[in-house]
Amino acid sequence: MEFQILDGNSRDLRPAASEIFERIGGEQPHIKPEIFQSIVEINTGIHSDVEGVRSDLAACLLGLRRACEPLGPDLASAGSHPFAMHRDQVVHPSDRFQFLIERNRWIAERLMIFGLHVHVGMRDGNHAIAMMNGMLQFLPHVLALSASSPFWQGVDTGLASSRITVFEALPTAGHPCTFESFYDSAVASSAITSIKDLWWDIRPHPEYGTVEVRACDALPTLSEAMSVIALIALLLGWLDAGYRDGQIPRPLPTWILLENKWRASRWGLDAKVVRDGCGHTSLLRQELEDLLPRLEPLASTPGAKEGLRGVEQMLRRRGSLERQRRIFEERRSLKAVANGLVEELRSDHPAD
Repeated sequence: MEFQILDGNSRDLRPAASEIFERIGGEQPHIKPEIFQSIVEINTGIHSDVEGVRSDLAACLLGLRRACEPLGPDLASAGSHPFAMHRDQVVHPSDRFQFLIERNRWIAERLMIFGLHVHVGMRDGNHAIAMMNGMLQFLPHVLALSASSPFWQGVDTGLASSRITVFEALPTAGHPCTFESFYDSAVASSAITSIKDLWWDIRPHPEYGTVEVRACDALPTLSEAMSVIALIALLLGWLDAGYRDGQIPRPLPTWILLENKWRASRWGLDAKVVRDGCGHTSLLRQELEDLLPRLEPLASTPGAKEGLRGVEQMLRRRGSLERQRRIFEERRSLKAVANGLVEELRSDHPAD
């Protein structure tokens, strides 16, 4: 999970990561810097259930809050900050981050965005590619459910997720390509230096033995994030059950996958997604509602059932993009939008 570091008064992004890491004794295994000093990342150890993931994330978030208290900044979580300017961001002092800025220039300088990345363990390479192929059709669904970046640099973009479009300017981001000899060739040609330079919406991660789903915006509350994490884990579990029975997932045609991603980034849960090559469509929100009963039998580990109930609640209430826009419409203040994000993370309750 990537968090925004906000100034306690102005609510603009504050480059306070170095101060935070100095206070906690340097970079920690589960609390790490990101490309800009106004971003901090937390991650978890390996867990066999959703509840273990939640415990890790809650402990890291508590540690971050305690480090921030004497320093003054607050934390918030959403795919974008409502009004911060990318030209004002300070790059974290790291050779890797400096290289990314130097190589990609303005494209990397705009990476003032915040996401949720979910790793799910795979048995081997063939299994990983099969699960990626199966999961491609559901990336618009988890993107729409998480969409929380309607504002970008003080402007309402008209999108549900502006964050996902920022990535697409990079040649190693967006929709994944096929894998026949790709990785070795990309490293040999210096297109990338490692798997970390592939910022696809979903990617294999051989170092961890996982498939990593990267399509989601950051969620404003830990509970909402856990619901999306549970959904992703259960979707991959459901796909794996079919794979074990000999069902090899076949992705939809590329144009449909790209079109559905665009529709999810534009309209969120209200998008009508393309179902087949004949052009039939269905409401994305309804597709998610129909999926939940199929996943229910797999929700036997701690936290899984609670995650599905959380998804049901997210489908019934206003999403973050709607909550942010409502605050702006009522207050005509993007600072008020940022205040709302701070309070939602602090209370772990959507301001519905």
